[in-house]
Amino acid sequence: MSLRLSFALVGVGGAVGGLGRYALTSAFPEAPGAVPWTTWSINVTGSFLLGLLVAGVVGRRLAPAWVRPALGTGVLGGYTTFSAYAHALDVLATDGHVGTAAGYLVVSLVGGVVAAAAGVALGARLPARTPPAADTGAGGAP
Repeated sequence: MSLRLSFALVGVGGAVGGLGRYALTSAFPEAPGAVPWTTWSINVTGSFLLGLLVAGVVGRRLAPAWVRPALGTGVLGGYTTFSAYAHALDVLATDGHVGTAAGYLVVSLVGGVVAAAAGVALGARLPARTPPAADTGAGGAP
């Protein structure tokens, strides 16, 4: 796959993932001073899906080469967002909600790692796709 195609796949995938994140944050707005559960949910589900994609599909070579840049780096990279996570921490701490910010920091890190590990574990358990048997044309049952 060419570098130009990889860039295009990441760009298109990032736009799709970003639109998904925007739709969720619009549908479930976060109240000032409260734990930003929408951002947390997006990042944790994205971590799970990335673990599942890498272990269950890409790691087993069950998908074409374009899948990882398009879905992993692109869609899931655009869907999850470290900048929104960091911004939420900054706003909480600046507004005097230091305890909430600290809790959100821990819950986000632990949640992301646990979700990614769960995705990897589930992906590793997916049945491997076996190639069809080659027809040798040597007779046998029809």
